[in-house]
Amino acid sequence: MSNQPSPSPGNQEEAPPQSEHLNIKVTDNNNEVFFKIKRTTQLKKLMDAFCDRQGKQFHSVRFLFDGTRVNPTDNPEMLDMQDGDTLEVHQEQIGGC
Repeated sequence: MSNQPSPSPGNQEEAPPQSEHLNIKVTDNNNEVFFKIKRTTQLKKLMDAFCDRQGKQFHSVRFLFDGTRVNPTDNPEMLDMQDGDTLEVHQEQIGGC
């Protein structure tokens, strides 16, 4: 007989269950707005709400997550977003030849 305890299922480290909702901060360097959305909700709803609250035109701004442009059809689950992550809003710039 061995004196070593047998591993029990309760000793294994498990990741905490993910919440259905995320708190996302949206900032344009002047204003910060916090949103609570589901992981499967398209980010277009969040983008539209931010633009409405800040009085901006949707087509005149761009949303970035970790330096990558966010599409309106993306959702937090697709982008592997975590609770407390930030979306950055930048003014659309057109130019160059």
